[in-house]
Amino acid sequence: MNLNELLNALDSGEIIAGGSPGHAAMHEASQASLRIAGELNTGYHPPARVRALLAELTGSPIDETVTLFPPFTADFGRNIRLGKRVFINSGCRFQDQGGISIGDDCLIGHNVVIATLQHDVAPSRRSDLIPSPVIIGRNVWLGANVTVLPGVSIGDDSVIGAGSVVTADVPAGVIALGSPARVVRAVDEYVQG
Repeated sequence: MNLNELLNALDSGEIIAGGSPGHAAMHEASQASLRIAGELNTGYHPPARVRALLAELTGSPIDETVTLFPPFTADFGRNIRLGKRVFINSGCRFQDQGGISIGDDCLIGHNVVIATLQHDVAPSRRSDLIPSPVIIGRNVWLGANVTVLPGVSIGDDSVIGAGSVVTADVPAGVIALGSPARVVRAVDEYVQG
């Protein structure tokens, strides 16, 4: 299985069975990701070089308005899509096989983890990988140490409080926090006239 076939399978939500050609292709792609992340996370690089390495990692152009503070790791790299004016703070880890989409103007805090894969619960199929995309809308702020689990969508303008674990979809324009994250109020309650 080549990379494009694997991406199509992952994006369609196809289970990747442990030991399958897809599983092997995923591991091969991960080695390339580890090599690029190794370079990204070694020493200082000016912002343009960081974006160039991020583009190499994702296989897609990265807008010149994107800012990433290393260290940063991605298990796969090829299934990350970033909007414009995205800021990713240091220590973030993206498990992106299932697909991560981050909209324009997002702020991603220190040590955020975004996971897009699950394993089957049945012991006989535990090595199977189940992809589920994470979609982060426009102008979202994920606080430090937030974990976003597979299959979650976070609506535009929402804020996820530091240390929260997002297990279910979050609507637009709200503040959610806790483990599991729960909506506590609307963002517009903080907007002053």
